Amino acid sequence: MRFATRDNGTPDGELLLVSPDMRRCMAAGRDWPNLLALLENWDAALPAVQGIAARLAAGEGAPLDGVPLRAPLPRTWQWLDGSAFPTHGELMQQAFNHAPIETDKPLMYQGMSHQFLAPTEDAPFPDEADGIDFEGEFGVITGAVPMGCPAEEALAHVRLIVLINDWSLRTIAPLEMKTGFGWVQAKPACSVAPFAVTPDMLENAWRDGRVCLPLTVEVNGAWFGSPKGDAMAYGFHELIAHAARTRSLPAGTIIGSGTVSNAEHAEVGSTCISERRAIEKIAHGAFRTPFLRAGDRVRMHAGEQGGPFGAINQRVVRAT
Repeated sequence: MRFATRDNGTPDGELLLVSPDMRRCMAAGRDWPNLLALLENWDAALPAVQGIAARLAAGEGAPLDGVPLRAPLPRTWQWLDGSAFPTHGELMQQAFNHAPIETDKPLMYQGMSHQFLAPTEDAPFPDEADGIDFEGEFGVITGAVPMGCPAEEALAHVRLIVLINDWSLRTIAPLEMKTGFGWVQAKPACSVAPFAVTPDMLENAWRDGRVCLPLTVEVNGAWFGSPKGDAMAYGFHELIAHAARTRSLPAGTIIGSGTVSNAEHAEVGSTCISERRAIEKIAHGAFRTPFLRAGDRVRMHAGEQGGPFGAINQRVVRAT
């Protein structure tokens, strides 16, 4: 099944189911008015939403074109972002002379979850001097996960998969990292592609807790990178188990993969400016690619053009 959220003026929007060709939609109805309500009542809601999905597959539904879409989950209880692609960390360490992080556990931080930007709305930032950057990631949305859930049971709690742009402010990040506490100012609201999909929608591209698709980024219409998501050192089942070791996770928890990055970066490119700058520093001794400025446009999609999640396509603007 494929879900989207229509902007109806409420904080959580109206939940829609979307046809396989992504051209038609139907509302989930009063019992499941938004995606968070569905996630919190997944088992009870499943027969009804599967029935709607079947009607869409049979050709019913209203046109989706022109429907104002929010992030599939405009706000939720918890956003936990991992860093599961080792190439990204290795490049950053080499370029900036950082000491390796000595751990045999996944890296993860907790970010803001009360707001996720819509896939086509302007992305506002207060100051270009903060080093505006994007980070292309895949993410999963879980049902309720019990504390201590082992990795071998964790994938059963994955309800939906999403595509995320984890906006980052690179000038601020090193200052916050030096404090030993988590990021706050360096991590503004993320953006999410319009469609959240059940794992079966990815077919063979969902393997071993990984989204095995290229994540393509374009900046101002120019190709920036298309690394694949299967290079995660830890699958989403391992990230979920790590997050749940000492706490339960509420339904609606979003867990991110971290910046998608491949060892073959010379061929496949990158999904964030900071990584490209690190590659430039290693190869040439200096940065060549600037961070974003007001008016720049960033587009992301997975797989074929549009792909299973639709596209994020946003313009950077100065916050007012």
